[in-house]
Amino acid sequence: MSVHRPTVPCAHHSAGRWRAAPLPPRNRYGAQVDLLESSTGSAGVASMAGSDRAAMPDAAAAAASPSDHWAPVPASAQAQRTYNPIRAVVDKLRVDGNPDLPLIPLSIGDPSTFGNLPPSPVACESLRAVLDAGRHHGYPPSIGYADARAAVASWHNTPESPLTANDVVLASGGSGAIDLCMTALLNPGDSLLIPQPGFSLYTTLALSYGYVPRYYDLRPDQHWQADLDHAASLVDATTRVLIVNNPSNPCGTVYSRDHLVELLEFAQRHRLVVIADEIYGRIVFGTGAQFHPMGPLSRYTPVLTVGGLAKEFLVPGWRLGWILIHDRHQQLRHIRPAITQLSQMILGPNSLVQAALPALFGSVPDAYFADLCRVLRDNAERCVRHIDRIEGLSCVAPQGAMYLMVRIDLGAFAGFQNDMDFSQALLTEQSVFVLPGTAFRAPGFFRIVYCAPGPALDEAFDRIRAFCRRHHRGATTT
Repeated sequence: MSVHRPTVPCAHHSAGRWRAAPLPPRNRYGAQVDLLESSTGSAGVASMAGSDRAAMPDAAAAAASPSDHWAPVPASAQAQRTYNPIRAVVDKLRVDGNPDLPLIPLSIGDPSTFGNLPPSPVACESLRAVLDAGRHHGYPPSIGYADARAAVASWHNTPESPLTANDVVLASGGSGAIDLCMTALLNPGDSLLIPQPGFSLYTTLALSYGYVPRYYDLRPDQHWQADLDHAASLVDATTRVLIVNNPSNPCGTVYSRDHLVELLEFAQRHRLVVIADEIYGRIVFGTGAQFHPMGPLSRYTPVLTVGGLAKEFLVPGWRLGWILIHDRHQQLRHIRPAITQLSQMILGPNSLVQAALPALFGSVPDAYFADLCRVLRDNAERCVRHIDRIEGLSCVAPQGAMYLMVRIDLGAFAGFQNDMDFSQALLTEQSVFVLPGTAFRAPGFFRIVYCAPGPALDEAFDRIRAFCRRHHRGATTT
């Protein structure tokens, strides 16, 4: 991005070649080597999986009486139900790659990975001012400071759906906000409608809490619009919630106003509360695409909108998200206090970051978001041009967010039974890491995150093209 630089250099360009800054360990392309948005990788899991006596010194173990020995302590039923589809898929992959090629991770939905998309200096200055003032080191209210909630309300206010601080709850990231929405609305055994392909956290939370996830199709032949006939076939007396993710992770779709109204009318017919995950709301760049928040569009259907700083402000590590309560007819009068009660379990998000919100919202210029969208548009168009030149791959051009789903014509390639095989071989042979579509309930696809610098994307696609040529059924041995 051309006009915003952090006080600590993040990246340099020299003679047209991208070079990483001296931040946490990164590879040649500036990417941090962690492969997932996960605090414990498979190696970390393995390191904790030793015997229950591993920490007991041998002498103490020998001296212990039989009554001192414990049987292994079982994990809770909730822990055993908790399942991250991305983690489950990646744990099946061998992630060592080709030792002769530096890893290019196009798998991580973290815009800070390569260092080429820094946060606005104004945002950083807002946070630094709060820290220097020294007045926000204590516990905040569990739903967030009133002035921070008022700032979020003002940021999202529209004439059609005016908001006040009382309509906002702050949370620990967008993920924490989704958690609060689900747990306030659902009981074990209740079902909810989740898009497929879709963000894997919805499934992780549903299974962990004992809800029943039901997956409605998104149609790639209709720019990933929801198949509402299929969604209707999933509804029964247990169904309480419809999740809509717009702009979409992993599809990069931005829904039209008309399609969002169709989704709201569907929810109204079936008496479903909408959880509108709009974390990418300002990241829209497709020709003719425009973001329409669902809350202001709704005349009758209650909507809980999820947003946050992570993606639009490029600071996922700051862990600040929110819920906007759109409830024209007071259908959620019992849900408001329920969300407050549930927020008391963790006593609110980071005090320093939420205290910085009023200054941050008031000072980050519109040019910052325009620059971000320009960079991501250029990267998306670059990816689509590359894919169009690779036989056996195709895609729907993204219009927003930072993701692209690539369809694999498995019949065109030899040796791959599915997207897992394809993605594994691409990683092993070319050190390009993409996430198999299976992680998003989209077999036969893989997902690309196009936040990397242009030269890194070009090299990644050069490798993908060479890989596809080598494995194409019409290829000759070279």
